[in-house]
Amino acid sequence: MVILYDQYNLPENIYAIVFATDQQVLVAKMLVEEMKKLDGEMNKTQMSMFATALHEGTVIGGKTSGKFPVKKEVKISYNKRQFYDRILTPMKTMGIVDYDLYRKTYKISEKFTKNMMRIGLMWSQERSKPAAGFTIKRK
Repeated sequence: MVILYDQYNLPENIYAIVFATDQQVLVAKMLVEEMKKLDGEMNKTQMSMFATALHEGTVIGGKTSGKFPVKKEVKISYNKRQFYDRILTPMKTMGIVDYDLYRKTYKISEKFTKNMMRIGLMWSQERSKPAAGFTIKRK
C-alpha cells in the first residue's frame, strides 16, 4: 500500500491518510472502535461477525463530531470480501493491526508507529549521504 499525503493539508484523522475513500475511512474507524471495545483484540469469529454485520448493513449514528459527523442514524453496508481485501489486509501489512497465528486473534498494534519512525530515520540517513555522482548526458 502506498501512502500519499500533502504536508500542507494533512488531515487530522489518521484513517484519511491511510485510506483512499470516505467509506474506507469510516469502516476502518469502526473496526478500530470495535476492537477497542473488546480490549484491543478480536478473535477470528468476532472479526467474521463484524464483517458479516457490515455486509448485511449496520446502523450507525448519534455521533456529531469529528471529520464524518453523523447527525441521524444511517445504514452503512460494506462488502465482506472487500472488507478483508481493502481494510483488514492493508491494516495488517502496515502494522496497524497484528494477527497472532497461534491464538488466532487480531490485535491493535504499535508496529505502525515504529515503522513510521524507521522510515523517518531512513530519510534522515539518505538526506545526509554525500552526492552519488550520477551524471546526466546531454545530446
